[in-house]
Order: sequence, then C-alpha cells, then structure tokens
Amino acid sequence: MNAGDTSFVLVSAALVMLMTPGLALFYGGMVRGKNVLGTVMQSFIVLGMVTLEWVLWGYSLSFGPDHGGIIGGLDWVGLRGVGLEPSESYAQTVPHLAFMVFQCMFAVITPALITGAFAERVKFSAFLLFTLLWTTFVYNPLAHWVWGSGGWMAKMGALDFAGGTVVHISSGISALAAALVVGRRLGFGHTAFIPHNLPMTITGAGLLWFGWFGFNAGSALAANGLAANAFVVTHVAAAVAALAWLLVEALHRGKPTTLGAASGAVAGLVAITPASGYVGPLSAVIIGSLAGFICYGGVLLKGRLGYDDSLDVVGIHGCGGTWGAIATGLFASKAVNPAGAEGLFFGNPTQLLIQVVSVVATMVFAFVMSLVLLKVVDLLVGIRVHSEDEERGLDISLHNEKGYGGFFEQTGALPGKRVTSDLYAANKPQVA
Repeated sequence: MNAGDTSFVLVSAALVMLMTPGLALFYGGMVRGKNVLGTVMQSFIVLGMVTLEWVLWGYSLSFGPDHGGIIGGLDWVGLRGVGLEPSESYAQTVPHLAFMVFQCMFAVITPALITGAFAERVKFSAFLLFTLLWTTFVYNPLAHWVWGSGGWMAKMGALDFAGGTVVHISSGISALAAALVVGRRLGFGHTAFIPHNLPMTITGAGLLWFGWFGFNAGSALAANGLAANAFVVTHVAAAVAALAWLLVEALHRGKPTTLGAASGAVAGLVAITPASGYVGPLSAVIIGSLAGFICYGGVLLKGRLGYDDSLDVVGIHGCGGTWGAIATGLFASKAVNPAGAEGLFFGNPTQLLIQVVSVVATMVFAFVMSLVLLKVVDLLVGIRVHSEDEERGLDISLHNEKGYGGFFEQTGALPGKRVTSDLYAANKPQVA
C-alpha cells in the first residue's frame, strides 16, 4: 500500500462527492423559484439512497467477481471481503475500501444528472423508486461492462477513463427516455421557463469544475504523471468549451450569456471525461472546442423535436458524452498512457470502431431499460404530480417548504416551524 496514493484517492473521492451538491446548485438555479427546493432535494437525497444501494449490493454487482462479462456476483454484498488491504483486481496501492468509496461517488452523481430532464413535474416517491431501480439495473451492469474485471466492453478494448459511457451517455440517454415518458411541463411551448437564480447556477458550475479534477485525475488511482495529465486536460477542455459555447451563442443569438458560459464549461468537462487518461493538452483543445459547438446544437435539438428536457441533460451529457467517447477513439495515444491504445489519428482505426460499438451498446441498453423502469414506476406509484401541484410548485406541494423569504411572513409562521398544508390552504400565498 502507498500512503500518497491512498491520500490522493480519498481526497479525489471527496471532490467527486462535492460535485453532487454542486449539481444541485447548478440545476436549482435554472428552474423557477417555486421548484428550487424540490430540484435541489433530488440531487441531495441521492447521496443517501445510492450510497446505501452501493454498500448493500451495488458495489458487488458492479465490481464483484465476473459472471459472463455482464455483471458482478454477490460475493461482496454488504461489503463482505472489501477491507483494508488492496484489491488484486483494481487499485493495488490503496485499500479496497478507498477504491470502493471513490467509485461510490460516481454511482451517486450519475442518476442525479438524469433529474434535470424531468425537473419541476415528478413525484418525489416516483423519483426515489426510479433512482433505486435505475442504479441497480442500469448503472451497476454498465459499470461492470466497462470497468469491472472481466466486463465485456473492457475485454473488447473500449476506453473510458472516467465515465463517458458509464456516467454521461447512460444518464443523457436515460434522460431522453424520461422526458418522453413523463411528458412536457404545463405551458411548454408557449410559456417562458426563465431560470430564477443564475448566480446559483454559476456557483454550481464552479463546484462541478472543481470537483471534476477528482473525477478525472482521481481515476488514475495513484498520485502520478497520469493523474497530472488528466488534471491538465480536464481544465483545458472545460476552458476552451466555455469559450466555444459563447462564440456560437453570440453568433446565433447575438449575445453571450452567463448560462451559456456555465453550460459550455460543463460540456467540455463531460466530453474530456472518457479521454482524460489517454490524450494530451492539444487534443483536449480540439475535444473541448468541438464539445462547445456540438452540445450547443444538441440543446437546440429539443426545440426541433419537441421533447421537454428541462435542464438540457440530453444536449450536454448525452451529446457531450458521445462525442467524448468517439474522440477517445480518435486522439488516444500510448505516449500518454501505455496501458491504453492508439487512436485513429495515431494509426489504429480499430479503436474508433470499438468506441462506436461501446457507444451504441450503451445507448440502446440505457434507453430501453430506462423506458421499462419508468413504466414500472408509473404503474406502481404514478410518476407525475397532479397538474394543480405542478402549478403550485413542487416546494410547497411535495415538501411543504419555500426556498425564499415571504412565505413565513404571509402565514405568520415562525422561521423553523413546520408549515402545514392546512396553514398553506388558509393563507394561500402567491408562489413565484
């Protein structure tokens, strides 16, 4: 065991953990004020639910002893056998528990990304059930395919350093399925859904950018040169993508926006994720710049096709993750990572084909499984809130709270006192 590597992986796990509250702020600022707490709650509570799933059975299914290249076994249920010694199959210089908790943070944020597609209109109970089922039946198998010892994509030679397929394509395509099943928000197409707090969104984007260094550099699982490379290309791609997004936005709409800068940075971070351990800084410039253009187009696509992806999960994570996975097949170089492979531009066209196969397989699996799980959840508990509750806002209708001042003053309730539904009905405050 190496103390430096162990410290690095644990700090990286903490950085990735911070990304989920960062995502809560990023998403929370983009919704209307009446839904800010409902949106933030969806990201925050995932920390609890998915962590429990991961400890009880998720880690074992994802990284446990292989069964046919498809799924891990139940040997490590409840973290049985996952202890203080390094794992023979994975990180060999850090405790197995350190590797487990680092991967736990990836499992946490992935279903949280999906919530942006159905923001402002889904029952909290339905969200919890869907998250539990999706993590078990979509994320766990995908993680095993790509990162598990014996997974079929890993044996095929697919390169995904930190989650282009496992995290971003899976969440982006599942978000599309969710948007289609849940349906459009009331007023979609003739009501302006204006973000209520863009400073909150910018703050969330900054926390995501900060945490992403743990996401990508930490995936080296050691404090070494590969981690340094992943750190540098992560920053470069995000910076360039933010500039590219602003450029195309200014050309298309006439003015650059703060929301565009935040969205562009996240698009660059998404795109560089699978490639961060295989490409150099100049390749990161190309990947990031094209990510800004591609993801901007992906966001416009929802207007053309008519689906209501509330917070642009499909456009940013689906399109960005797809481009990043394919770009890995173009720009990967053994000069950066001898354990990887050469990409098309370094004389190996086969790697590009492998990447395309992994992308298509991930898309089909995630989309079909998500459709099935969403239908099951709708059948069991009903997936969408009542139209009156949607009009009132999820903060009041689902959580009996309000994100900002004004409600306590109108009802006469004291700060910190639980506001009951009867008290709300008696006073009928105006909810922005």
